[in-house]
Amino acid sequence: MGGRDATMVLLDENGIRCDGRKVDEPRRIMIKAGGLKNADGSAYIEFGDNKILVGVFGPRDVHPKHMSNTDTGILRVRYHMVPFSVGERKNPAPSRREIEISKVIKEALEPAVMLDKFPRTAVDVFIEVLQADGGTRCAALSAASVALADAGIPMRDMVAACAAGKVADTVVLDVNNEEDQAGQADMPIGYMPNLEKITLLQLDGVLTSEEYKKCVQVGVDGCKIVYDIQKKALQDKYFGNGGD
Repeated sequence: MGGRDATMVLLDENGIRCDGRKVDEPRRIMIKAGGLKNADGSAYIEFGDNKILVGVFGPRDVHPKHMSNTDTGILRVRYHMVPFSVGERKNPAPSRREIEISKVIKEALEPAVMLDKFPRTAVDVFIEVLQADGGTRCAALSAASVALADAGIPMRDMVAACAAGKVADTVVLDVNNEEDQAGQADMPIGYMPNLEKITLLQLDGVLTSEEYKKCVQVGVDGCKIVYDIQKKALQDKYFGNGGD
């Protein structure tokens, strides 16, 4: 019975979700390139109520030296949630989830970054989640791509990220925190639009093969929306918004 009540709240009879969005509508997204004076590149993103800051440093020498690779550069990513980012104060020490998301974001960015252009060096990506509200890995990945581009790191394309999911038996775009807790599936996707290549695909929940295909398509369409906002953030910084 409780499940049915939750379903009623998550999606009403008009297909409107608990936060007033339509099924194919993302939350409000704002990205700003730059902002951190001491970083080589940086970006700030607000994705719904997520607020995330990313700083990129490098390419720079690797310490200790034996960790470097003579053929290629290495990418290091640290995803960290500040203690006040969630309702109940988080332990400052890195959690297993933060370590896992750091690895996931690193692997999603690696196909985009031309690491072979700078062997024996490292590029460090520091991600600080200031406020969390469901979907932080997608928001962080999108901001990290902008910060890498802002740092002038050679890239094949930026990775844009957005999640799709299943809520009240319906495939929806950009699952929010309530939907993540009470919904049926969540699928974060990272995508390079120019190369039409998916670099991140995870699934938490159960989908039929038809729902799976639809979720991927809806998620990729969401990534394209994010990609336009990423490009605009860089254009605004480097060319001003006079052209708008």
